[in-house]
Amino acid sequence: MIPLRDNIPSRTFPFVNYSLIATCVVVFLAQIAGSTSAQSEMIEQYGMIPQRVLNPGEQVLVEERVPVQTPRGLAVVERKRPAAETPFNPWLTLLTSMFLHGGWLHLIGNLWFLHIFGDNVEDRLGHFPYLLFYLGCGLAAALCHLLFNHNSTLPTVGASGAIAGVMGAYLLLYPRAMVLSIVPIFVLIQIIVIPAPVFLVLWFLLQFFQGTMSIGAVEAGGVAWWAHIGGFAAGFAVAALLQMSGATRPKVEQVLPDSDHIGMHPYRRRYS
Repeated sequence: MIPLRDNIPSRTFPFVNYSLIATCVVVFLAQIAGSTSAQSEMIEQYGMIPQRVLNPGEQVLVEERVPVQTPRGLAVVERKRPAAETPFNPWLTLLTSMFLHGGWLHLIGNLWFLHIFGDNVEDRLGHFPYLLFYLGCGLAAALCHLLFNHNSTLPTVGASGAIAGVMGAYLLLYPRAMVLSIVPIFVLIQIIVIPAPVFLVLWFLLQFFQGTMSIGAVEAGGVAWWAHIGGFAAGFAVAALLQMSGATRPKVEQVLPDSDHIGMHPYRRRYS
């Protein structure tokens, strides 16, 4: 499912959310500005490598595939080499890693979800508290990934753990919201309105299922499922605590979708 938009308007301009999006874009452009080797070095320096974080000072070997000429032709072989050194304490890479991305699709997918859900969460939490919340969820996600992948030598990058925390908070703060989504059904593409709790719970269950299946599996490059799970759970829990303590702003009016139209137009309003 790909969200297109929700029906919750923001009362304030989400400049923190847009600043986070812009920062990720600028960092990614800096990543791809150099050569392939320079890009790999940047990811190894500022990405989170679990083994390096838990064993600071020890040399970490990362695997890479290199083409070699053999009597039978060109072949790709795997070899290990020392990872590029991080310029600061490895624990700080839990923070820096959430601003790096592995490619255009990784970047666009993450930032689109942040664009859809982040503005409304910032609206309820306030600007500076939202920034702290976002970073805290990213750290919680990284710690969860560390717990389940403590021997990994693969650099972990991406904002998806922090964004998962935003989605967890959205689930709690806007239980009656609706999300206009693209849903592929076999070979057909449908655009339908889905209750936000259905969208978010299904997304979380997918992460949990994939994360559970990955336990004990042979390590390979891919998605940090447990970072998503940890970030989502942290975001939901923190939002619940803030709401119970009265630290969140009042609920915002939501735009209800017209029953005869697939889009979301402000025909009727009510409090979420």
